Amino acid sequence: MKFDFELDEGNKARVNLGLIVLQVDETLENEFRLALTSQNISLYHTRIPSHPKVTKKTLVQMAQDLPAAARLLPKSTSFDAIGYACTSGATVIGPQVVAAKVHEHHPGVAVTDPISAVIAGCQALGINKLGVLTPYVPEVSKAMRELLENNDLEVIGFGSFEQEEERVVSRITENSTLKAIVKIGQTNDCEAVFVSCTNLRTFGVLAEAEKTLRKPVISSNQALLWHLMRLASLKGREAAPGQLFYV
Repeated sequence: MKFDFELDEGNKARVNLGLIVLQVDETLENEFRLALTSQNISLYHTRIPSHPKVTKKTLVQMAQDLPAAARLLPKSTSFDAIGYACTSGATVIGPQVVAAKVHEHHPGVAVTDPISAVIAGCQALGINKLGVLTPYVPEVSKAMRELLENNDLEVIGFGSFEQEEERVVSRITENSTLKAIVKIGQTNDCEAVFVSCTNLRTFGVLAEAEKTLRKPVISSNQALLWHLMRLASLKGREAAPGQLFYV
């Protein structure tokens, strides 16, 4: 039996956000799902091939795969902003190159990434002196520190779990991350702490870390969501933790 049907406008969300998520990421989608509660926001995901080990060499490879990953976001949707969800990848590839690769299939759409979002967030909060926590091996952390410092952010406190295995990073306990954040944030002149990596779980401890330190704590996933929303002209806070969503 063949039925007749009617058509409407389909998804009526006021804002459409796109995300290019790493193949190995086990954290970002869960944290975004907890934070995005508005019926006015639709979130579309695509995945990009990524190596289980994070090194500068494996991160550079993603530049070649970015256009194909971006192409898999639905062409029938008008996107307000698209995020490439890899902090270290954007650092090594370069935010401008990331945007250009996404624009091959989505010209004119606002594009961001976690490191660009963190820089924008620090500017919005008036932060100049930053503590940084990463899970990365030294060569990747060094590249990130240099990029932050080239954007007028003085890194005055730093620590790392020094892991290259993504599977390990996604399983680092939030309590371990909280202890590291607090240790770095206790540096006298530190105005805020940045916790890097979309695969490192943070949403469960950001509020506690900020309460303990009495200063902002910014994570990759939190900053990326904030920046996507601001690029889409959304001022709502949603359910994401942290002082960043109040600016």
